Amino acid sequence: MITCVVEYVIDPAQIAAFEQFGRRWIELVTKHGGTHHGYFLPSEGASDKALALFSFPSLAAYEQYRTLFGEDPEFVEADRIRDESGCVLRYDRTFMRPMFS
Repeated sequence: MITCVVEYVIDPAQIAAFEQFGRRWIELVTKHGGTHHGYFLPSEGASDKALALFSFPSLAAYEQYRTLFGEDPEFVEADRIRDESGCVLRYDRTFMRPMFS
């Protein structure tokens, strides 16, 4: 299993758009074989930081999902939410492997 941790810097004035963007990606990750662990939005402290965590059974499964970026109409539509609203200022992806007890 591989887990993608996405750290976002967001526009605090565009939280509603970011939530719409996040809900759409939760659906797409799930539809394409991943497990989405949710988006984590500002509550206290810095108001421009957000996280998303999702897992795929393997790096190969994640890479298959990534082939749809910029090609699949649903993926393009989801990115359009981000691009048109300006809700995401920048992001960084890190891949981790979970450790359970």
